Amino acid sequence: MSQQGLPVNRRDFLVSSAAALTLPHFVPAKALGLQGRPAPSERLTIGVIGTGGRGVGLINMFLNEKDVEIVALCDVDARHLQNGVQAVRKRTGKDCAAYKDFRPLLDRKDIDAVVVATPDHWHGLISIAAAKAGKDIYCEKPLVNSITEGRALCQAVQEHKRVLQTGSHERSTPSIRLACELVRNGLIGKVHTVRINLPCSDNHHQKARAFKTIPPEEPVPEGFDYDFWLGPAPKAPYTPLRTHFWWRFILAYGGGEMTDRGAHVIDIAQLGLGKDDSGPIEIEAKGVQTPGSLYDAFWDYEFTNVYADGVRLIGSTATPRGLKFEGTEGWIFIHIHGGKLEAEPADLLKTDAAKLKVSLGRSPGHVRNFLDAVKTRQQPIAPAEVGHRTATICHLNNLAMRLGRKIRWDPMTERANDPEVNKHLQPPMRPPWTL
Repeated sequence: MSQQGLPVNRRDFLVSSAAALTLPHFVPAKALGLQGRPAPSERLTIGVIGTGGRGVGLINMFLNEKDVEIVALCDVDARHLQNGVQAVRKRTGKDCAAYKDFRPLLDRKDIDAVVVATPDHWHGLISIAAAKAGKDIYCEKPLVNSITEGRALCQAVQEHKRVLQTGSHERSTPSIRLACELVRNGLIGKVHTVRINLPCSDNHHQKARAFKTIPPEEPVPEGFDYDFWLGPAPKAPYTPLRTHFWWRFILAYGGGEMTDRGAHVIDIAQLGLGKDDSGPIEIEAKGVQTPGSLYDAFWDYEFTNVYADGVRLIGSTATPRGLKFEGTEGWIFIHIHGGKLEAEPADLLKTDAAKLKVSLGRSPGHVRNFLDAVKTRQQPIAPAEVGHRTATICHLNNLAMRLGRKIRWDPMTERANDPEVNKHLQPPMRPPWTL
């Protein structure tokens, strides 16, 4: 699914001769790209959709790049939107347009790319709409909240010749890329097992797990369009414990830790195994839910995913967070986050990457890699297919736990041999939202 040679989606700067006569004699150095900034024709104009905690973090990451100009923001919560506007103003001294609805933002012809940092259940619909609108896309992980949405997004990106970077930023960590190169060059022998550690021991995990009721409905805060926040998800009574941040533990909006950190850890397993365009054929998983809780995500999970070649992903809530590639001649453990490596034999980590036959290259940084891909029309580090395949494994593990049985999966057709499983690949969407 190479996107090499795609037409660059940059604005056309057409200046008539009459308009040219009105140009000032002295153009500010900043406008010419001096003072360390590229000229306007080389800058990328960005819109950010979702300006909560992660959204504001991404605003600052993108503004660290000198060729980025953020011109528009969108959020259904006026407080979050104002936080985003203030973040842009603090960094640039400028105001930017602010929207409650993402659609007018996508209609703007002066926007090259969008950052999607909404809750997971909005990722697919917004990113597909962005592709159709001719925008390149940086979408937070997990790429989507269902398998069918993931395939639809991949198709939209391909059809409309867009660049998409999944926010699986661990892929851009140099040490992690080295570890995956060591595995793919056979330096730990033949890989037979990858152990996935996804602990649920953080403070926010403990708080969510301790919650054992469904809280009473509360008035929706002024300035928060809660119905729009729900979007395609089922109608549900408002409580602050359902929305900002805590949504990740409700399966209608997220997938619990299985998709939250799992989208990072399992993603690196896919990279190290060289299976970015595929996935396991057998998914077995078990876990527990807290009875009567608003938060129906799974805890204490254990899962075994088997690929066609026999390699197994064996996952649990063991610590430390990360993954261990086990081969016939050694092992490598990658810590998530940070990319610290351990290995046996330890000298593996002194390997000169330049001498390896299989090279994965290095990223200049996840955001920078995306921006470079937008300009060159090359594939980024974590394109749509990669994000979709990783999210698929996470969703299949959750689905195996929900249904209480093993799933036989065909990564080529993206269907199971079980009609009940196939029925759950795409949750129903609340009108008027639809794929």
